[in-house]
Amino acid sequence: MFISLVVGFCDFPHFYDYSDTYMTKEHDLFIQRFLNELEENNVAIFAGAGLSSSAGYVNWKELIRPLADELELDVDEEHDLVGVAQYYLNDNGRNRISQQLMNNIATAKEPTKNHDVLSRLPIKTFWTTNYDKLIEKSLEKSGKIVDVKYTNNHLALTKQKRNAIVYKMHGDIDHPDSAILTKDDYEKYALKKAPYITALSGDLVSKTFLFIGFSFTDPNLDYIMARVRVYFEEHQRQHYCIFKRCHVDDYDNEAQFSNAVTRQDLLIKDLARFQMKTLLVDKYSDITDILCKVERGYNRRTVFLSGSAHDFGQWAQSEVETFLYKLGATLIANNYKISSGIGLGIGNAFITGAIQSIYGYNNGHVNDYLNMKPFPQYIEDPQLREKTWTKYRYEIIGSAGIALFFMGNKLLEGDVVLSDGMKEEFNIAQELGLAIIPIGCSGFMAKDIWEEVMVEVSKYYDVSNKQLIAAVNELGKNVEKPDHLISKVIHIINLISKE
Repeated sequence: MFISLVVGFCDFPHFYDYSDTYMTKEHDLFIQRFLNELEENNVAIFAGAGLSSSAGYVNWKELIRPLADELELDVDEEHDLVGVAQYYLNDNGRNRISQQLMNNIATAKEPTKNHDVLSRLPIKTFWTTNYDKLIEKSLEKSGKIVDVKYTNNHLALTKQKRNAIVYKMHGDIDHPDSAILTKDDYEKYALKKAPYITALSGDLVSKTFLFIGFSFTDPNLDYIMARVRVYFEEHQRQHYCIFKRCHVDDYDNEAQFSNAVTRQDLLIKDLARFQMKTLLVDKYSDITDILCKVERGYNRRTVFLSGSAHDFGQWAQSEVETFLYKLGATLIANNYKISSGIGLGIGNAFITGAIQSIYGYNNGHVNDYLNMKPFPQYIEDPQLREKTWTKYRYEIIGSAGIALFFMGNKLLEGDVVLSDGMKEEFNIAQELGLAIIPIGCSGFMAKDIWEEVMVEVSKYYDVSNKQLIAAVNELGKNVEKPDHLISKVIHIINLISKE
């Protein structure tokens, strides 16, 4: 399966150490399956209140607590919180409830790391019962054009050039008077919001959902999932949710803990009726770790090549071009995507091999596998050209997860000098968290980078991966022909992509 590109890595430089994260085989299996669905653009997210609470918003219980206090109810003893909202409505009308929502949700908060990771992944469909704007804010921060829908009429309109849709099935904080809050609202939902039921039902059939921060106590979702289950029975699509495992320290006594464990186990078994696979984590930060590992796995299927050559060093130009042609073809044949600025003397052969491989093996479209962006040459102002090229480099490098460095020289005023552009690309790749693969034996700037990496190897690689360290070290040893490097480079890329 082919995995396309995405920008960014969870703010962890160079590599992320998962040694403190308990990753089970079940977690790893989820990550692989989820990556496969991402490849096919089949993923959707369903976000519950738990995703927003970590940003500082109150959860549903705390939102209702002041209202329950006025009713002289102990909200901690109430399980039907929608019922509590209805009781308050019966006695006081809607205005006070809407004001309570505004007081707690209208204040601006910053998206969490989980929001940011999800927004950077190639996910186009987001469903949520939350009223806040964290999802759309994080998507916009990632440069996406977001089409937000929370009224029936919104479903009939399409925002131009959108690449993400956020369905806010319970409303938006800008319109608290129409938010779904009380029993009345829920009872009328199937009638008043029928188009949302139809839309969500269709997505549950055609997309693989990840439910995050959701407790599965929402009657609207229960109704919709039950309809899908009745129609498709055992042929339902597989979905996933993540729960924090009950821990004894979270409860006042052993009896409460035991009851919570039993309730969670029963819920997990019940969700299995809807083909819902539940992942349990020990702490909430584990969810972030899992999402980051998904993002890293996705990014590392895209390889960026940094290279330029006026002087081909120890090899003939034809040998280098043949090597680059074969390398591009081999990467595509191994289902990697390529990102390149098509460097002088380097890029054309590399891209040509990739294109031939696409047409020969994958029967796909070039744009699905290649991110080709030749540098704009005709900018007379040197300062403007440098500024433009730097911005351009960030965009190209940011589309990948692995960076190859090969040769790196240019002709300047009649002399062959090391490529300062490659050095800048190396620095940007480090900043963006790409895995670094310098082909040191190709000489020039690539050799300098290889030497810098090997001097401080723990800065760039997980030193516990002895096989990877040895393989990168091999790239500094001279070879008779550059063709001999292909298997070595592919071996390293495969090792890195599996981390």
